[in-house]
Amino acid sequence: MSDPRADRFVRSHLKTRHLVLLVELGRHGSILHAAQAANLTQPAASKLLAELEHALNVQLFERLPRGVVPTWYGEVMIRRAGAALAEMDSAHQEVMELLSGLSGRVAIGTVLTPSAGLVTDAVKLLKQRHARLQVSVTVDTSKLLTERLRAGELDMVVGRILDSTLANELQFEPLTDEPHSLIAGAGHPLAGRTDLTLADLAATPWVLPPAGSILRDRLTTLFLSAGMEPPVETVETLALPVLTSLLIGSRMVAATPEELVRPYLDTGLLVVLPFELGLRMDMYGIITRQRHRLSPGAETMLAALREVAASRYPQRR
Repeated sequence: MSDPRADRFVRSHLKTRHLVLLVELGRHGSILHAAQAANLTQPAASKLLAELEHALNVQLFERLPRGVVPTWYGEVMIRRAGAALAEMDSAHQEVMELLSGLSGRVAIGTVLTPSAGLVTDAVKLLKQRHARLQVSVTVDTSKLLTERLRAGELDMVVGRILDSTLANELQFEPLTDEPHSLIAGAGHPLAGRTDLTLADLAATPWVLPPAGSILRDRLTTLFLSAGMEPPVETVETLALPVLTSLLIGSRMVAATPEELVRPYLDTGLLVVLPFELGLRMDMYGIITRQRHRLSPGAETMLAALREVAASRYPQRR
């Protein structure tokens, strides 16, 4: 049952200008710059913010000498305002799609491994059936992708839910986990060794994912738990072309699923080093927002993902 106080707030006080201002305040941290971005004067922006705080009876932003910082209440309102505006954009897109046949835009986020197989195969399948649909694919970490999904910037994500408190907001369809192997370029000095140790790897240059990612944390733990410092000669990247180019013809190594670099392994440009890392990442899957109705185009993308996943991962049936 809906709260009548919330209903009065939305119907009587909340305007689209409030939502736009909240989002811009979150982006710029300045009433002046947020007002300019929202096509408002600074006094008008200050008045709109005061109206919101009065209606909610809470402080949404702390006023500092050089800008504003959202309070906890402000963070909630910024996130919900962004999602509300994204919903209206989606509504407009859905109406246009219905008027002109299945077209429009679908935004999907993915972690690295499925980006090179599952997602690309699903996009190809979608485009075969609905050539007019525009597809945007973002590759990033699960944490950043789920934040963008919650904000309404993405329609779906292929990744992991790392924060258990989001279980009531997000729906997760598990696909598979990711066993990782130690990958290097052909002719790497360690390729012919059968007695590799963790000490050998600690002294070797590495290509690593960014700090804060699950794989980076687990690799760090692997060395620390053995009483060793993690490798110091490193390059950070999530870009597959960069990773493979760095490995080929160098002394660098990387921990990555063989599936991700299969074409390079098949052609002999890369090799699997004989060392068992013992790393299996948590299961990734298709993530959508609960209680959110996808546009026809996004529903079609979701169906293509499920169809390709069923053939690539038969164990999930």
